[in-house]
Amino acid sequence: MKHDEIDRLQAKTPEQRFIRVMIEEFNYAPKVAQAILTEAEESLLGQAKNLRPGQVRVVLVKRDAAHGQALANSETKEVTWTVDAGAEDYEIEERDGPSALRRGRIQRLLDEAISQGTVASQEDLARALHVSVRTIKRDCAYLQQQGIILATRGKLKGIGRGQSHKAQIVGRWLQGETYDQIARRTHHSLSCVKRYVQAFARVIKLHQKGLSSGEISLLVQLSTALVEDYLTIYNQNDTPFSRQRLQEQLERLSQTNRTQKKERQ
Repeated sequence: MKHDEIDRLQAKTPEQRFIRVMIEEFNYAPKVAQAILTEAEESLLGQAKNLRPGQVRVVLVKRDAAHGQALANSETKEVTWTVDAGAEDYEIEERDGPSALRRGRIQRLLDEAISQGTVASQEDLARALHVSVRTIKRDCAYLQQQGIILATRGKLKGIGRGQSHKAQIVGRWLQGETYDQIARRTHHSLSCVKRYVQAFARVIKLHQKGLSSGEISLLVQLSTALVEDYLTIYNQNDTPFSRQRLQEQLERLSQTNRTQKKERQ
């Protein structure tokens, strides 16, 4: 790409800045960067309406609805839930069994509810997963005993917006747990855990370059709320051990980017 073409991307609009970083930091061609931007905007701004396999549409109470108000009088919203994530769910079930799979799905569904401006009850989870409310209550109690925060409708008032399970997983990694340990203790696939840590590292790399949460959100195709969760975890784990662990991950990320750049040349 010619230098004068790059210079024209220096304007400070979020879209142009996004494309410039994709070209310079991630080594994408301009047309590819533009296509990624379009896809990110559709996904993050809610323009894409098609459901993927394993997804369903459900109606949940809005997150800002008055606590304790009768469900019939509460404002609701239609959201998308990923009940079945395919290969990732199959990995959990094969490794740890159906109970672990269900507990992993509970965390994912609660996260998806929060990210779309709603909050789910244990009854909502039971209907989506085709089990009894008693089973969901037992699973939630087990997860909470493992130190996992669950932002259900009954608990949300006491914990605020609720920190996503992805951020909680990253926090465990920063504190020294291995990928395997985290996967088993939080009922996630190994590939999921690795992906969350890699996404976290990209968020921090862009944050260190001075980008805003909104700009980072577009670049890494994560919700702004999750980016802010990752930044919170980053600040909460500002210790020599965590900084070293993160630096090693950032170096691996940079090496991967250099390798990919060479392969494209």
